[in-house]
Parts: sequence; C-alpha cells; structure tokens
Amino acid sequence: MLTIIGCGNPNRGDDGVGVAIAQRLQTHLAQSPIPHVQVFDCGTAGIEVMFRAKGSDRLIIIDACSTESEPGAVFEVPGSELEALPGPSYNLHDFRWDHALAAGRKIFTEFPQDVMVYLIEAASLEFCLELSPVVQKSSDLVFSKILDRLAV
Repeated sequence: MLTIIGCGNPNRGDDGVGVAIAQRLQTHLAQSPIPHVQVFDCGTAGIEVMFRAKGSDRLIIIDACSTESEPGAVFEVPGSELEALPGPSYNLHDFRWDHALAAGRKIFTEFPQDVMVYLIEAASLEFCLELSPVVQKSSDLVFSKILDRLAV
C-alpha cells in the first residue's frame, strides 16, 4: 500500500500547499482509481500522520517549508533524513509529521520504511486561503511528479 499525506494549514497561504495537492490527488484518484494507493489530508495533525501511515509499505508526505530558499523551490528528501523524536510536551499540537515518522517506527511493527517527502518553499505564510502564484506553479510540478510515480 502506498499512502500519500498532505500536511499544512490552508488558512496560512502557502502553508496549505500539501493539503491542496492531497485534495487534487483525491479528486484524481476518485475519477481514475489506482489499487493500493490512498491519499489523506492530515492538515496539521502529526499524530494523524502516524496512524494513517501505519500498515503502509510506502509513504509520501507533502508539506510547505520555510528555509529562506527561493520561494517555490521543491525539495525531494528521504524521510529518514527528516524524522525526529519529539521533545517532552503536554500539547499534541507540538507533535509534527517528522515526529510521526520517528515515533511510528518505534511504536508499530508495520510502518513504512520507504518514505519520500516533498517540501515546497513558501513565499507567504500570511493569513489567506490562496497559494501564491509561484507556489501554485510548484504544486503543479509536485502533483505531476507524484502522478508519474503512480504510473510506474
């Protein structure tokens, strides 16, 4: 099973790019189903990422990033390079998808080892519902890359 998860906050402009791509993929797969592929919009719920990924063979995570790179830059990074155990906290909002990767491996026997993360550099994280033009263009590119991976 391949699980694809979009993350982010669609109320914060480009931070919602992962969610936007996941929703596009859900629409595409509803019209052209591919066996053993599931897509989820997990928003900002890192704990949900962990439970949705459980039992999958492969995992793709899509999210925005803010690294002071060129807005719209696309990074394709193995999940093993990004996973991190969470620090002590009483707040589940502090549990992010990178924590979900590390914790999921420790908790579940069936957790994907093959993890790819697509990150798109945000141009704006202000309160708004639209992606900036440069991030929208990058989201089209990532959407196409994922469709190409599904065709293999």
